[in-house]
Amino acid sequence: MAIEKVRAFFRTKGLEDRIREFDVSSATVELAAQAVGCEPARIGKTLSFLHEDGALLIVCAGDAKIDNSKFKGQFHHKATMLTPDQVLEFTGDIIGGVCPFAIEHSNVITYLDISLQRFTTVFPAAGSANSAVELSLSELEQCAGSAGWIDVCKGWQET
Repeated sequence: MAIEKVRAFFRTKGLEDRIREFDVSSATVELAAQAVGCEPARIGKTLSFLHEDGALLIVCAGDAKIDNSKFKGQFHHKATMLTPDQVLEFTGDIIGGVCPFAIEHSNVITYLDISLQRFTTVFPAAGSANSAVELSLSELEQCAGSAGWIDVCKGWQET
């Protein structure tokens, strides 16, 4: 199970006790927010895209959506999401539990979107469709092995 891989990864960081497993699904932003007990925007959703001969993972706020023109400006190609089989191949996770932790595939790059920066802590999945882990932004950046902060989302800006 991917959650066991993620649990072992967090154990090495001294953060294993932060992983929450639920008796209900947390496979969507709305379900995860209900399970955690937070607003949907604080769910750190991990979106996965094709990139050259590998994959890009972009962790963004639960209320954010990919802005295709920003994505193309950042990565110089169209945003093409991975198929469920590709998600499993590149991340070891199934859709609904995709997370940026303990990725073993060498051709996966993870970025964090600035839509997360309005929160002190966020809740990304922990490798299963019924889990989450609460992390500060600096913990998320370190644990995700982030290549940096980017601005490729829309729909989240406060008015």
